[in-house]
Amino acid sequence: MYLVWLVGTRASLLGDAVLYFALGWAASAHGGGMGALVLTAITLPRTVLLLLGGAVGDRFGARRVMVIGDAVMLTATLILALASLRLEASPWLLVMVAAVIGTVDAFYLPATGSMPRRLVGKEQLPRALAMQQAGGQIASLLGAPLGAVLVAAAGLTGAAVADAGTFAIVLVVLVRVRPAFDVERSPRGEGLLAGAVDGVRIAVGDPVLRPALLLTAAAAGFLLPVVSLLSPLLAREHGWSAGVAGLGAGGQSLGMVAVALAVSRRGTLGRIGVGAASGLCGAALGIAAVALTETAAVAVAGGIVIGAGSGMFACHIGPLVLTGIPDTHVARMQALLVLVQSLALVVGNNALGALADAQGATIAAAVCAVGVGAAGIAGHVLKPIRCLRRK
Repeated sequence: MYLVWLVGTRASLLGDAVLYFALGWAASAHGGGMGALVLTAITLPRTVLLLLGGAVGDRFGARRVMVIGDAVMLTATLILALASLRLEASPWLLVMVAAVIGTVDAFYLPATGSMPRRLVGKEQLPRALAMQQAGGQIASLLGAPLGAVLVAAAGLTGAAVADAGTFAIVLVVLVRVRPAFDVERSPRGEGLLAGAVDGVRIAVGDPVLRPALLLTAAAAGFLLPVVSLLSPLLAREHGWSAGVAGLGAGGQSLGMVAVALAVSRRGTLGRIGVGAASGLCGAALGIAAVALTETAAVAVAGGIVIGAGSGMFACHIGPLVLTGIPDTHVARMQALLVLVQSLALVVGNNALGALADAQGATIAAAVCAVGVGAAGIAGHVLKPIRCLRRK
């Protein structure tokens, strides 16, 4: 049943990636300000409502939340397809759709992140999460090119119809798939806001979850901006072509997918905390290579190392978090994990972008290498992380 659920949700991710490309392309026709407003309309409600979304998932059940979220998005994408066909892509139509996406994501992401815990046993969880990671990366890798083809052939309407089709697939899958393992829900007498706060309290007070979330924040703040922000800036700084930048991004995805597939087949390291920390150390070496080299081929190879390290970290930190929390807080911890990443990424992107403007992309990338490496070393040093073994 897990594989059925995984295929359905990865198909939906591919549809989302297609729609995000189409929304960004349509918004760009109205200028950079409108493009930024559309992105903000997605990220702002998602960030504000994430903790509440996690509490809702723990109270009412992840599967129920996903069914409602898919139904809402199926309706929204069909309305977008009809409206864009008749009214074209007006700016406020794009903003409203983006706001719906961000709001649904706030409830959907914690629910879908907790589903592997409900569908497979704890001993199989690391492999299940690795397969989920690999599928997500493949969907992201294919989404933009497929979105470009659909937009060129059928415009925003075609992309919206394609995404609606994937939501219909997931709805059918969720009707058929039932959780194989009972996960205790949060008490009905507990208020949703109080439940959201309680999830933060447990994470802050837990000797394993607290450093795991700090490592996640460091990875999001120093590692993710290398992929999305600094790699294109480094390519321009060194006079490389857009093709080289694209190869570097593809190398990062390739490295991540390769590691995720390996973990899905062989499982995580026995010392799962050491695996997460080692992934960060490996990624730091790849960032340093990309930052310091003048050779395009070395930069592409460094990108593969960055992706492999990122995949190593993600495939170990996910099981570490999911197996270390009470059953009543699974969705809430997923919400907190996403929130930590989002906030750290916002700060990291802006700070590193300003540093790149002032001192150059090479300096900014070097800072990232140091930051990621320091986080990896801290993971090796911190006893709750270093001594944690696979259950």
